[in-house]
Amino acid sequence: MHELHVLNPATEEVVATVPAATPQDADASVARATAAQRGWSAVAPADRARLLRRFAAVVDDHVEELAGLEVREAGHPVGNARWEAGNARDLLEYAAGGIERLNGSQIPVAGGLNVTFHEPLGVVAVIAPWNFPMPIAAWGTAPALAAGNAVILKPAETTPLTSLRLAELALEAGLPEGLFQVLPGEGPVAGNALVEHPGVAKVVFTGSTAVGKQIMAKCAASVKRVTLELGGKSPNIVFADADIEQAAAAAPGSFLDNTGQDCCARTRILVQRSAYDRFMELLEPAVKAFTVGDPADPATRMGPLISAAQLERVRSYVPQDAPAAIRGEAPAGKGFWYPATVLALAADGAPAAVEEIFGPVAVVLPFEDEDEAVRLANATPYGLSGSLWTRDVGRAIRVSRAVAAGNLSVNSHSSVRYSTPFGGFGQSGLGRELGPGALTAFTETKNVFISTEESK
Repeated sequence: MHELHVLNPATEEVVATVPAATPQDADASVARATAAQRGWSAVAPADRARLLRRFAAVVDDHVEELAGLEVREAGHPVGNARWEAGNARDLLEYAAGGIERLNGSQIPVAGGLNVTFHEPLGVVAVIAPWNFPMPIAAWGTAPALAAGNAVILKPAETTPLTSLRLAELALEAGLPEGLFQVLPGEGPVAGNALVEHPGVAKVVFTGSTAVGKQIMAKCAASVKRVTLELGGKSPNIVFADADIEQAAAAAPGSFLDNTGQDCCARTRILVQRSAYDRFMELLEPAVKAFTVGDPADPATRMGPLISAAQLERVRSYVPQDAPAAIRGEAPAGKGFWYPATVLALAADGAPAAVEEIFGPVAVVLPFEDEDEAVRLANATPYGLSGSLWTRDVGRAIRVSRAVAAGNLSVNSHSSVRYSTPFGGFGQSGLGRELGPGALTAFTETKNVFISTEESK
């Protein structure tokens, strides 16, 4: 039997071994999910909501345990890991609140009554990434369950432990057997088996653009529904009229949180030329003050990268002669550590300026005016997130509309809230997750016409 070896990224020690699922395991999982979904969709909406709230309460009782698993398998600082476990809980609560509000509509028509219904899809496969294992798993799982579907969650090979524990907690909360299953395994084996399975009605995938394209092509063969949340190379645009001190103080967190392993990371810092020198002067101490170290220490703000392969990928973007304007520190010895790095570039064509690095590396580029800022911001195939800093409300609106990205913040680096829609433009993905429409993304709209004309 093939096994997944789960490493602690901070120490490189094996913390768990997990059996890797086969295509036959996927078949059996889909069969169980199909049977469970029939009963689940028939449960009264109020009762379904009550069970999901109970699931949320059980997760809340185990936040510390889940956070500890996240620290060990993903290397996340414990403060971040606690937030992530709480976010999974909050997503379940939010989705439960939408169940009794999943309203159809009554449409005026001639000769009768016309109504619509939101019918569940059936079995949904959620393929989650390793960078935020719990929250992103819950982005798909919570609304899909709320809408009356069964869910099979395929976690990343490196981070299956929190997902497996969440499935156990779901059973403890009273969710039916087979309704929410976790299928650990390799993407080309277990993930591919779910994508191609005729019994899976929808695939929700978060990961690289390259793999997302492959999944989309395979789903197209059977016209399978798909939502994709893919890569990003998000801009952080700082205008000269902004509060430069605030913008510089906030910038490190926008690309160092989760060690830069975030598709929303603001790794392209665009600074108006007249404010460039002052911004860089303030940015350096802010970057170097970002505490790097033991993820179990509450004072730590940045941990290691997820794996040796990711460490090598990040290094490849910063050669020895790279123009590093700022370089922080990182622990020596075991672990996949890389220091916070800021590259000062004169032009935007370098790979580090346009490709997703997925590590604690940002580039800084100057711009002259609003038009150039927008051009630089849009000079990648991605369009997931971004920020802009200005005191000019008109400019904030103009630039927000002009930047081709799905999630923008003004004088903030906030990207994701469970109560607002999230998704990208261009090669950053397809569809939206979260927000008021989260449940309807896991339904089909059925139209029913009832004639009221008298029989003759």
